[in-house]
This record gives sequence, structure tokens and C-alpha cells, in this order.
Amino acid sequence: MKKLLLITDREEMLDAIKNDGGSSLQYADDTLKADREVVLEAVRKFGYALDDADDSLKADREVVLEAVKNHGSAFQFADDTLKSDREVVLEAVKNDCRALLYTNDSFRADREVVLEAVKNNGFGLQFANDSFWADREVVLEAVKNYGLALQWASKELKKDPELKKIAKDWRPIV
Repeated sequence: MKKLLLITDREEMLDAIKNDGGSSLQYADDTLKADREVVLEAVRKFGYALDDADDSLKADREVVLEAVKNHGSAFQFADDTLKSDREVVLEAVKNDCRALLYTNDSFRADREVVLEAVKNNGFGLQFANDSFWADREVVLEAVKNYGLALQWASKELKKDPELKKIAKDWRPIV
């Protein structure tokens, strides 16, 4: 079995990130994975690089915000202390509705957070507190950009003529 050679030189790592993207962080040695500047550059290019960062940087608010601005689902790699930070949660769901999966129940029951998630992608309605399935404004936003979101609406809203028409006329962007 071949042993993977890790990058130990800081400048070489920054060049790799610049030229090859943030996923290069996986090839950094532990010292570089704990280097704030290196990790910031990596997550700006590829939010999921947060997974390879040192745990101390997964608790760094600025690093996590940069990661979730790039890939909302990178939120899953954030330290638990930041998973209750409203600004971080809002940034994450604005970028990827699936970030709701990694929040606590209070954010899945927070109307502003849920609206941002379903505006990003109506698919996020399924991850929201089911009380929003009967909230016409939330369902409308979800159905506008993902017609199939009507399946998670309450029985009453599934019968709503406007919502049914929007869902019927919706076509995915290809």
C-alpha cells in the first residue's frame, strides 16, 4: 500500500489551493490544517474543505461563515457551538436548504430560517417543522422553485388552486 505524501510547506499548500481548489486541504499535514489563513483560503474555494480543517477552526466563526457561504451543507462540519449561531445558520440555509438537517429543532421551527431555506430550494420544506406545512406563505415560496414541494403541504394547502397551478406548471431547470 502506498503511503500518501502530505504537503508540509505552507506556500506549496497555498499554491495548491489557488491552483487546484480548496479540496487540496485534504493533502495538508495537521499543522497546515490548523493554519487559519490556509483553511480560510481553502473554504473560500471549496466549503467542504471545512471537514478537513483542525477542530479548532471548525469552531472559528469567520472560517465557518466563509465555508457555508460557499457550500451551505458544509455547516454539518461546524462545531456544535456554531450550530446555534443564528447568523451562521441563516447563511448556511440561504446557500443550501439541506443545512436545516444539521440545525437544532428551534431553527427548524424558526419562520425566518425556514423561509430562507425554502427560497433557496423548496426541497427544504421537508426538513422544516411540520407546522410550516400549513403556512401558506412558506409553502408558496417552496412550490415556486420546487413544484414537488407541494407533497409536504398540509391537506388544506394541497387543495389550494393557486398552489396546485404553480406546482403543475413548475419545471426543473436543466
